[in-house]
Amino acid sequence: MRDDAFHVYDTTLRDGAQQEGLSLTVADKLAIARRLDEFGVGYIEGGWPGAIPRDTEFFRLAQSELELAHATLAAFGSTRRPGAVAADDPQVAALREAGAPVVTLVAKSHDRHVELALRTTLAENLAMIGDTVSHLSAEGRRVFLDAEHFFDGYRSNPDYALEVVRTATGAGAELVALCDTNGGMLPGELGDVVAAVAAATGARLGIHCHDDAACAVANTLTAVEAGVSHVQGTANGYGERAGNANLFSVVAGLQLKKGRQVLPEGCLPEMSRVAHAISEVTNVTLNSHQPYVGYSAFAHKAGLHASAVKVDPMLYQHVGPELVGNDMRMLVSDMAGRASVEVKGAQLGYDLAGDRATAGRVVERVKELEARGYTFEAADASFELLLRDELAGERQRHFDVESWRVIVERRADRQVVSEATVKLTAKGERIVATGEGNGPVNALDNALRQALERLYPELARLELADYKVRILEGSHGTGAVTRVLIESGDGSDGGTWSTVGVDENIIAASWHALEEAVSFALLRAGYQPAGRG
Repeated sequence: MRDDAFHVYDTTLRDGAQQEGLSLTVADKLAIARRLDEFGVGYIEGGWPGAIPRDTEFFRLAQSELELAHATLAAFGSTRRPGAVAADDPQVAALREAGAPVVTLVAKSHDRHVELALRTTLAENLAMIGDTVSHLSAEGRRVFLDAEHFFDGYRSNPDYALEVVRTATGAGAELVALCDTNGGMLPGELGDVVAAVAAATGARLGIHCHDDAACAVANTLTAVEAGVSHVQGTANGYGERAGNANLFSVVAGLQLKKGRQVLPEGCLPEMSRVAHAISEVTNVTLNSHQPYVGYSAFAHKAGLHASAVKVDPMLYQHVGPELVGNDMRMLVSDMAGRASVEVKGAQLGYDLAGDRATAGRVVERVKELEARGYTFEAADASFELLLRDELAGERQRHFDVESWRVIVERRADRQVVSEATVKLTAKGERIVATGEGNGPVNALDNALRQALERLYPELARLELADYKVRILEGSHGTGAVTRVLIESGDGSDGGTWSTVGVDENIIAASWHALEEAVSFALLRAGYQPAGRG
């Protein structure tokens, strides 16, 4: 049975869903709940039944479709209306009927909110809290209370804020979560308030922080130090305005920094996978620089860092990335030295440790190309092709391009059609191929495939996943130097790869990136290139 001494409480499906641009279907909510359970959270707040139809449906389906190994579902709702009776209030009835074993009630703890937002008296607000908590407790529900705007309320009227806590726990609430609803608290003051409330009430306390002052995670960890034993947050920090406390960062801080086992054994290494899986469901791109789980969280670029990381990765990493299911990455750029190239080469399967001359040539080549506008930190596939060329002492490719051209035609019916012709030699055979497309790059892509697919049938699986164009700094207008990044994939478990091209002509830059994408695809398929001098 789960140890109830400390709660990790997730509110992604309710508070996180209030993020601008985030809209979750019932199926989305069920999928996210499963991922959160795999991560090992203790409680999943499913939403507000009775107030939001999708949340009502979620709780109905959850009873038959959710098999949770670690988490307990919680239904969120408000206290009864002013002047009503909890047993007769339809919103309270919806909380009972949701079937969740835990009910989290939100209640006003700021005197001005009670009088101006609820439009009732301070005494009636306390009666609403006591009546609703005691009713739901008598109905067999475990009751948590979210004391909304608690810290602002404590500043305004500390005696009343404390009375809200005493009233809730006196009526049967297991704990009261102190909410920094406006997100404006700083850690020092927040910690002092939490300690004072704990001393004055003796209640079990929780913490719910928003990130408007960029302190939500720090405030949550500070609150734990001050005595709370229930932390609330959301996956990837989703939430209204600047978001909520990122529950992944909170949990990692507690387990890896404070030595507190707050998840079931073996769950923390699932964190990066779960973070990215939830990002896919929400269709909100994960911040690559997000602590612990971001793609760049353990990425090293500067040559000085690389030299140290080569000796001991922990010289420039605060935790081992494997502890949270992430990986160390070495970025190669004009900041690189030999150590960067050696470490990056090792990650790609090439041992350069005893070949200082080759590593030095690669460094100089990277710096030369990046001075012209290339970027290899975002184009690992192009870097690997460059590295292979230097190791071989010559340019190696699977085909030689004789020429290519693109014609863009606007027809009488106003349709614009692009047609490309590619002439190349592959496996000793000269091939001329033509392709059409919805733009010049698409036409070139189709022509190149048309030329090569008969000899290399694996290219039929190649897909252009993304195409990015950037006009480089210091250039002007349509005559500027252009950088093109192409992300490609083949539908395999190996994911995608990126290539880069640079030229004053955007089509030429695109062709270079496209040619390298195809070359790398053939390497992945097991074809070894020939030297091209």
